[in-house]
Amino acid sequence: MAAPPRGYRGRMRVVTWNVNSVKPRIPRLLPWLDEREPDVVCLQETKATDEAFAAELGEELAARGYEFAHFGQGQWNGVAILSKVGLDDVRIAFPEAPGFPDPTAAPEGRAISAVCGGLRIWSVYVPNGREVDSDHYRYKLNWLSKLRSAVADDAAQTMVCGDFNIIPADRDVFDPTALVGHTHVTDAERAELAGLLDLGMVDVQRAHWPQAQIYSYWDYRAGMFHKDLGMRIDLVVAGAPVAERVQAAWVDRKARKGTKPSDHAPVVVDLDTAPDGNVGPMVPPPSRPAKPAPGSVRLPHSIAD
Repeated sequence: MAAPPRGYRGRMRVVTWNVNSVKPRIPRLLPWLDEREPDVVCLQETKATDEAFAAELGEELAARGYEFAHFGQGQWNGVAILSKVGLDDVRIAFPEAPGFPDPTAAPEGRAISAVCGGLRIWSVYVPNGREVDSDHYRYKLNWLSKLRSAVADDAAQTMVCGDFNIIPADRDVFDPTALVGHTHVTDAERAELAGLLDLGMVDVQRAHWPQAQIYSYWDYRAGMFHKDLGMRIDLVVAGAPVAERVQAAWVDRKARKGTKPSDHAPVVVDLDTAPDGNVGPMVPPPSRPAKPAPGSVRLPHSIAD
């Protein structure tokens, strides 16, 4: 029998969280790590250089038993993986990852992967796309196509975690009519996401809660969070053998509450055992969500970066 992966403890809690700038979120992030005790954390939009990330968080993470790898650019983008179950074969970006605006330029800080607990785990921050048919939009589609190629060879034992900037289906947004003509919902973007699933991968949370209303992002403005007018753009996509191990998959809405939160909430996936039980699609569930008529609520701003 093969030895267990380095650091593996008979279960593995994997989290993805767009923190929308890590430095101001440290007072939220560290207590959250202590409370939820994840084994692997994929962070996006850190907005930090590698040196700044290490200086701000290195000692605190080490004290909690985490190794980490970060790929950042300073005030834009930035992705990281924190792991208690091994951090091996770290890879920055992926082969043929396009740059912007020149596709041949060095890739932005949008993808990093490592082997953690025996799985290849990716933290990705997919380009926003800004406006349909813009250069940013074409960059997004190209980036997603190249990501799929990078994942294809070992998709069965892979988890791709992150802010996909794609709403997988109309049920994953408070009102699909509010996004007509915007990015995030176009057929081409959804087709690129479907391309990952065609590799034999699974949208883990949707598979676990096929009928539930689930959001992971709520705009800061217009009381969108309190009204539960959100969208599901933070995903964990896993190879089918990994998806079969999922015992719980949920959005930690509590982490979106309070002082100076990110506009995204963490998505938590428990493999093999679920320390908190199969707690539901969003924890805690919204208490008084608004139920506006279709078309009656407009986005408070464009969904550009």
